[in-house]
Amino acid sequence: MSNVRLVACMDSFLEQLIEDSAFLKAERRLDTELVDKLILQLNRIYPQILSDKEATKFRNLDVPTSVRVGELLAHLRGKGEEACKEFYRALHLHVEEVYYSLPTRLRLRDSLDPLAYPRVCKQRYVMNERGPLFFLGCFSVAVGMALLYYYSEAKLTGGSRALGMAGLGLKKKAQEVLIWYTEESLMK
Repeated sequence: MSNVRLVACMDSFLEQLIEDSAFLKAERRLDTELVDKLILQLNRIYPQILSDKEATKFRNLDVPTSVRVGELLAHLRGKGEEACKEFYRALHLHVEEVYYSLPTRLRLRDSLDPLAYPRVCKQRYVMNERGPLFFLGCFSVAVGMALLYYYSEAKLTGGSRALGMAGLGLKKKAQEVLIWYTEESLMK
């Protein structure tokens, strides 16, 4: 149910860019150098979004930075959803602090209130619900039985009896095997 609400809250990149445009035009942290980095990123990696001629136009230093940003955003809105998505990717890559202070990012972060939408943590490998202490207990029993088996053959004569006694609390098949082993080692 919470996944449906999350998807409903997310707008398309084009709608996000329309909402963030006023903030980006007024943002002082987007100086000339950072705007040039964004333009070059879009031009070099995605020339279908921003051609060389368009990049030269948006890099004109005679035009104030806020005007250049406004023209770039209008151009990207005209190019469509994919262009807006790549702009956000470039903004995240080059100017992370501005990216995380965008109105749409703040709204998305605030809408994910952990009390309103409980997070579901997916565990990759769930063997059982008994927890780590159960595993340690089973592992300890297995190691203990292995040690008893090892030392009963080599040094201890009473080890096989202890192994036979360990079978008393087990199921019938395991109990029969352990008792059979005890009886056979006593006959040797």
